[in-house]
Amino acid sequence: MTKKGNSGCCPRTTGCSGNEEVIKIKKNKLTIDFLYLDLSVCTRCQGTENNLDEALDEVTNILEATGTDVQVNKINVNTKELATTHKFLSSPTIRVNGRDIQMEFKESLCESCGDLLGDEVDCRVWRYQGKDYTVPPKAMVIEGILKAVYGENLNSNIAEQEYDMPENLKHFYDVKESKK
Repeated sequence: MTKKGNSGCCPRTTGCSGNEEVIKIKKNKLTIDFLYLDLSVCTRCQGTENNLDEALDEVTNILEATGTDVQVNKINVNTKELATTHKFLSSPTIRVNGRDIQMEFKESLCESCGDLLGDEVDCRVWRYQGKDYTVPPKAMVIEGILKAVYGENLNSNIAEQEYDMPENLKHFYDVKESKK
């Protein structure tokens, strides 16, 4: 909260006339969900986590200046039930306030997840400024965060969509379960 003096006094002085009015500053809330299949082996998930952490470090001053409280949820989507609960479409995923920072889903063979599973697995490919990346560029993550802070609508909120688990994820969970 800040005080605004009607008599021209500033917050650094004492002895204001008592005509101050209290102005409440509403805090913005930002929820960032990082959903992934594996952080122990998957280089795409590890790189995405790293770029998310670095992006948050870089925008911390902006978030503080805009009065934005940030909650980061790092969610290991290791079961079909969790995939359904979170309407998980591709690994890794970054959502800001329920909206994916990129709704275009393209995947390619992920060798590290294939090693983990002992079978072929496709993981997400990120498209940014006309190029494909196996890890979202830090600038892309920063853009996604700032668009949410400044009220730009990213993509549709995943909670509002019907969910049908992609075949690639069904295969991943089925193979994983059969190895137990």
